[in-house]
Amino acid sequence: MKKNLLVVLFLYALTTSSQTFRKYSNEFLSIGVDAAALGMSNAVTAHTGDVNSGYWNPAGLLKLEDKQIALMHANYFANIAQYDYAGFAMPIDDRSALGISLIRFGVDDILNTTQLIDSQGNIDYNRISLFSTADYGLTVSYARSLPIDGINYGVNAKVIHRIIGDFASSWGFGFDIGIQYESDSEWLVGLMLRDITTTYNTWSFNQEEYEKIKDAIPGENQELPETSEATLPKAQLGVAKKYIFRYDYSLTAAANLNMQFTQTNDIISSDIVSIDPALGFEFGYIDLVFLRAGVGNFQQITQIDNSNKLSFQPNIGLGFKYKGIQVDYALTDLGDQSAALYSNIFSLKVDFEIFR
Repeated sequence: MKKNLLVVLFLYALTTSSQTFRKYSNEFLSIGVDAAALGMSNAVTAHTGDVNSGYWNPAGLLKLEDKQIALMHANYFANIAQYDYAGFAMPIDDRSALGISLIRFGVDDILNTTQLIDSQGNIDYNRISLFSTADYGLTVSYARSLPIDGINYGVNAKVIHRIIGDFASSWGFGFDIGIQYESDSEWLVGLMLRDITTTYNTWSFNQEEYEKIKDAIPGENQELPETSEATLPKAQLGVAKKYIFRYDYSLTAAANLNMQFTQTNDIISSDIVSIDPALGFEFGYIDLVFLRAGVGNFQQITQIDNSNKLSFQPNIGLGFKYKGIQVDYALTDLGDQSAALYSNIFSLKVDFEIFR
């Protein structure tokens, strides 16, 4: 009956290795923030320009004209996991800006059945307790314009804290850097380099709790996992352009190339780099109402018969903006094109100009 906790620790062991690079580490930081961006399948690296730029590309913070705050909430895996985000950003002067954000991805009230059976071999449901597992990411962003016209850059410093109940926890740190360029023809180009120095997590374990379960299955779980892991760098290269029609209507078209420097199931994959393209569109009316659509997460899925199937993730969204208050909604992973469950995402953004 101790298998529930054993599974948790086994999954953790898969993502932990002493000084070892992982393809998938701190993946909660790759989900994204802001329903407006998620509705466009995250293809916002080039044109992001609000409080949420601290996540997508900190160079975009320089487009802020006043202080902004943002909030977001989403449920994943049939409401089992809760994903929350809060951000604040402000211009410092006409050449620099600052932002701070916090992300939490957690599963709460997990049954701990390690003590379900007492020393006499009797099942006692009163011995069941609850615990939570949660990942936290705190990011501080700084952006500044370069002396070269049209080029801005930004830097993120992030602290990561991961918790598995009373059993294990970790601390990590890392850095990102982003660049945006706007040409004379109003084409926008953005580059975001995540975990540029690699991001390290160092784990610690509760030895007392481990001793209670290490012999639950003979021959397994005899040793603690190694205590540190390192996340490989990633890169997003994006382009975007906004078109205006008859003064009242706008269309923003954007594309991203999301790159990992390892071999994955992405549609373009090699030993050196794997690339997952994403496309996003936003249609706006008088800067009041917005409709969005996007497609991304193109993956090559191997079937049981060893044939390959192309999987992708379409998203849609809508938004409403009035006097500095913007409410956005996104429905991600429509249909059954990918393995994840669809999610309803809501976000709120407030520009402090409404208080002026």
